[in-house]
Parts: sequence; structure tokens; C-alpha cells
Amino acid sequence: RKRVEQTTGVVLHNNSLYPALKRFEEAGAVTKTAHSQSGRPPRLVYELTPVGHELLHDLLADLPPDQAADEVEFITRLGQFSLLNPAERTGVLAARSRAVHEQLTHLRAMRDLSGERGEQWGALVTSELIARHERELAWLAELGERAAHDDPPPATDPPAATDPPGQLHSQDGRPVR
Repeated sequence: RKRVEQTTGVVLHNNSLYPALKRFEEAGAVTKTAHSQSGRPPRLVYELTPVGHELLHDLLADLPPDQAADEVEFITRLGQFSLLNPAERTGVLAARSRAVHEQLTHLRAMRDLSGERGEQWGALVTSELIARHERELAWLAELGERAAHDDPPPATDPPAATDPPGQLHSQDGRPVR
């Protein structure tokens, strides 16, 4: 849980985490240890077993089409790329790229339909989503180059304290106006 949250910012909720941990425990993938706390229920600590490390690796390396279309699923895997080899990273990126291409095709059809129906707001929204998907495809291509050569991307600095809240930045760090 901590690793996912620290590497991606994705917050794993207990409603999905604990059922998964129970399945992992039943499969011998994790061990559970209770640590007593004063005045509170015991704190449960889960640790991956060797089987769990193997299972986690296999789950990260496989990105089926339905999960490739889910941004959180992809980002979660991307944050764990250090656990995968270059070929596995490339496979995950290719799966996400295929999913984004499919979404892009659908969005273009929806934009055209909005235009035909005179739905200016619908066309505006789908045009923005198309632009975002096109930017993601360019980013995926860049990541693919790095992943194929086992070259981790450089860390980016957070926005400067003088930037207005929500200020967007280009890849080279300049504020987008």
C-alpha cells in the first residue's frame, strides 16, 4: 500500500485492499502479523512471501485490455516499473497505448457526432479529451524509448511556490499560459 501511494499518489482504499489481502493470504502470498497497541485493536502488518513477490511481479507485468483502459491501473503499474524488466515494461506500455488508441477513436467519433448535432459543449469537451489522449500517446512513446533501454525518466520538480495554484507546466518545466 505504502509503495503504491509513495510512487504514484494513488490511494488504495480499504474496501478494495483488504479483500485482496485476504485472497493473497489464502494463496500463501502474504503473511499477517498482529502487533498489539495500547487501547486499540491490534495493528495488522502484511508482508509478501517469496510466492507473493512472484505473484506481484506477474500481476504488474500483465496488463489485460480491460485494465489497460483504466488510467489508475496503468499508473499503478507504471509507478512499479522498477520491479519489471525492459521487455515487460514495453509490454505494459504497448497495452496502454492500444487502449488509448481505442479510446481516441471513440472520442473522435463522439466529437464528430456532437458537431453534427450542433452540440458545441459536447464537441468542446471531446476535443479536450482528444488532445489529452494525444499527449498521453506522445508520453507513452517517450516512456517506451526509456523502458526499452532500461533508462529511468528523470524526476521532475514540483511547481515553484510562486506559481499560481493549478499552474500547468510543459515537459521542460516552463509554465503553460
